[in-house]
Amino acid sequence: MNIKKSILTRVRVAFLAVALFAFAIIFKVANIQFAEGSKWKEIQREKRFVYQPVFATRGNIYSDNESILATSLPFYRVAFDPSISDDKLFNEGIDSLAYLLARFYKDKPEQEYRRKIKNARISGRHYVRLNNRQINYQDKKMMARWPIFRAGKNKGGVIFEKVDKRFRPFGMLAQRTIGFINEDKNGAGLEYTYNSQLAGKDGEALFERMAGGNKPVYDGSEVKPMPGYDIKTTIDINLQDVAENALNKALVAHNAEYGCVVLMEVKTGEIKAIANLGKFAEGAYLENYNYAVANQGLTEPGSTFKLASMMALLEDSNIQLTDTVDTGNGKKSFGGVSMTDSKQGGYGKITVEDVFGKSSNVGIAMLIENQFGNDPQKFVDYLQRFGLNSTLGFQMAGEARPYIKKPSDRSWSRTTLSRMSIGYELKIAPIHTLALFNAIANNGVKVQPIIVKETRKADKTIAVYEAKILNEKICSDETVKKLRQMMETVVERGTGKHVKNVNYKVAGKTGTSRKIKNGQYIKTYSTSFVGYFPADNPKYSCIVIIDSPKAAAQYGGDVAAPVFRELADKAYARDLAIHKPMSERIIPDKKQLPMVKAGSQEELTLICNKLGISHHPGVPGMEDFDWVKADSQSRSYLWKPNKIETNQIPDVTGMTVRDALYLLNNQGIKVRRIGSSGRVQSQSLPAGAPIQKGSVITIVLS
Repeated sequence: MNIKKSILTRVRVAFLAVALFAFAIIFKVANIQFAEGSKWKEIQREKRFVYQPVFATRGNIYSDNESILATSLPFYRVAFDPSISDDKLFNEGIDSLAYLLARFYKDKPEQEYRRKIKNARISGRHYVRLNNRQINYQDKKMMARWPIFRAGKNKGGVIFEKVDKRFRPFGMLAQRTIGFINEDKNGAGLEYTYNSQLAGKDGEALFERMAGGNKPVYDGSEVKPMPGYDIKTTIDINLQDVAENALNKALVAHNAEYGCVVLMEVKTGEIKAIANLGKFAEGAYLENYNYAVANQGLTEPGSTFKLASMMALLEDSNIQLTDTVDTGNGKKSFGGVSMTDSKQGGYGKITVEDVFGKSSNVGIAMLIENQFGNDPQKFVDYLQRFGLNSTLGFQMAGEARPYIKKPSDRSWSRTTLSRMSIGYELKIAPIHTLALFNAIANNGVKVQPIIVKETRKADKTIAVYEAKILNEKICSDETVKKLRQMMETVVERGTGKHVKNVNYKVAGKTGTSRKIKNGQYIKTYSTSFVGYFPADNPKYSCIVIIDSPKAAAQYGGDVAAPVFRELADKAYARDLAIHKPMSERIIPDKKQLPMVKAGSQEELTLICNKLGISHHPGVPGMEDFDWVKADSQSRSYLWKPNKIETNQIPDVTGMTVRDALYLLNNQGIKVRRIGSSGRVQSQSLPAGAPIQKGSVITIVLS
């Protein structure tokens, strides 16, 4: 009996405990729901709604003639709030909308799109990402006219989420110079160096957390982003194209490891072309490093450095160019180590001018040893005075720091002075060598190379950049005169004969330096040519480096000089201001019109007005057409519209390669070119045909 009572008592106690616990739970729930309801609702709202950055549109990068080198194009992801539209609008449009989505994205059948949207509406979801694929602005305009979507964001529920993507209209042109910046804010080139100006200032907006993504809430609290500034560079896209093509041809022909070209205006320091190509596969090159400026191009310059040696010699002595040096059989010992000339048997007794012109290692070393052998620090002091131990303060991040050895260094030896005189046991980047040669072309004024001319916001200029004068007088006028004479000798009868031209004079210096591997010099060379033109009134200076050529040619005059010649010819041909006046004026034949086929109406009109050529609109309303075809009449041009339709292949026949690339790239069409310059003779895809995804067009240039 006692056992039964005990069990019953325990059951009653357990029941009472459970009842009290259940009552406590009910009380707590009621308390949370009613007494603390507003508090928890506010916490839930705070967690559901978050402020997120709205990224600013990145600024553009322009060439010297306002052509766009890099820009940000708007793309969009399409999302949908299926709960917004009323039943009538939704039911009438859902079938057509699902059909159009399936036909556009081609990833799901229309039944799946219909089911996805209906299920989201039934479950009360306010945000559905319809597809992760990004669409362009034209597609956005088209979708905005679709059923339900055409009612807009507030009544139809469509959400177009903007995503900016960086685009380069000229493809890989100047790729490393334009550069990049990644999500970690690391990068290279102008994009990285000028990121603070280009990036702008991000805004902020309220977003509601939803399954599948965050939906923007436009409650008036959003802070609009401020677009980034644009930067205008000094790059000439036509000369840049020539530089890259000429360099690439030489690298392939000589199976070299890498190469670089820099073309600069003598007076202004403006860089008009800068190309850097490195091997990434057999016979294939791309812009992987900035060899012209950065540490990857910091090497022993070889014979181009002989200009600095001769400059120091001429400044410190009364030696004349007609004085002679006996180089003997081209072999001489300096500090117990033999030095040789490239010519078998040597040059014998030659003038100082020919020592430089024929690039005699023995001759240069003898002259420097005789002048500075007892005080090598004096020679180093001259190099420092020329600025060869300092950076130029170049406008892009990553400029290499030159290395000039000093007599106090532990690595200085009995052979150092003689080897430094011919460009060994020191390291400088190509941009530093070019700045030195440019100073001689500029009558002794050493200017800072620049690549950015200005930053601006829309049409308002924010900052203007000009080249700083690094040294108002790098050496005496007499030394400048002698150095220019010697560099002309290099081209006229020395190692640089490959750049000699009958139309204009070139002055410069070849360079060939042996490479180091495992601490030993090997029979692999870095070849170079650096100089300026026209020699009598310099407008441009240029340096070409071809590293480790593996074909038969191994010297700067054979490998690098032809690249200089090709670029110089094109630059000279385009710059009428530096042409010599003709002895007899040629009267133009007004009966024969210059060749005009197609292009920008604004540009063609300007050209015709400048040349005094009659031109007329072919149809009423011609001012509404940006692009035209030219119909040649007897003594005038008749402009006919060349209508450019969205999502249709444009007619680019007769256009210059620049105009053709601009139109085709803006339509998202990949372009293959046959020929490097001229006008479009034919195109592989017919004009007016619809543009398919991944369309590739081949244009033949003549």
